[in-house]
Amino acid sequence: MAPATRSTIVLTGGDPVAPAIADRLTSDAYVIAADSGLASAARLGLTVDLLVGDMDSVDPAAMAAAVGAGTQVERHPVAKDRTDLAIALDAALARGVGEVTVVGGHGGRLDHLLGNALVLASDTYASLRMDAFMGASHVTVVRDRAELEGVRGELVSLLPVHGPAHGVTTEGLLYPLHGEDLSAGSTRGVSNELTGPIATVILDDGVLLVVQPGALGVHVRAGLVPNV
Repeated sequence: MAPATRSTIVLTGGDPVAPAIADRLTSDAYVIAADSGLASAARLGLTVDLLVGDMDSVDPAAMAAAVGAGTQVERHPVAKDRTDLAIALDAALARGVGEVTVVGGHGGRLDHLLGNALVLASDTYASLRMDAFMGASHVTVVRDRAELEGVRGELVSLLPVHGPAHGVTTEGLLYPLHGEDLSAGSTRGVSNELTGPIATVILDDGVLLVVQPGALGVHVRAGLVPNV
């Protein structure tokens, strides 16, 4: 059981992860791998504390090595009504952590990508401060306030999900919002830009997925993370 004060990293399947992501992760976090997310651990230099899922796409040899190194395993049936990512987030929630960073979930299937993005914003996980690295993108779930880091000119999109976002206020974006409402399905928040290294997004009610679509590549070129 992870201490409640520790943050958690959830590794899920999808595109191979870029090693540069490792520099953006908390070094002492509790690490949960969802099925084939186990393959990302070695690439990022992480030791997996807990492996969850139906194990239909995990490498048996890698799983055996992880178990030998002390990884706990929670196996779930193949016929289930929750994705492996949701199962991993449930495990994080059960351990009382306050912050979760998801790595993966962008594997070329639109249904998986949309499902994974929407589950991040689910009311089930409202108590978690959550962000995700999906492919080259950085996604931040905003329920009240969040700070974004990046470089001037970097694209940022604000997407309201599961209903309208009320009272949205931004600082540090080229097209500011001042206590405004964004309805679900609105594209008003798409393709904004950072005006400097830090921006702030605040809202009174609702949920926003704030997407920096090329964050990893932009940050590597700017020297914010090493290209290793």
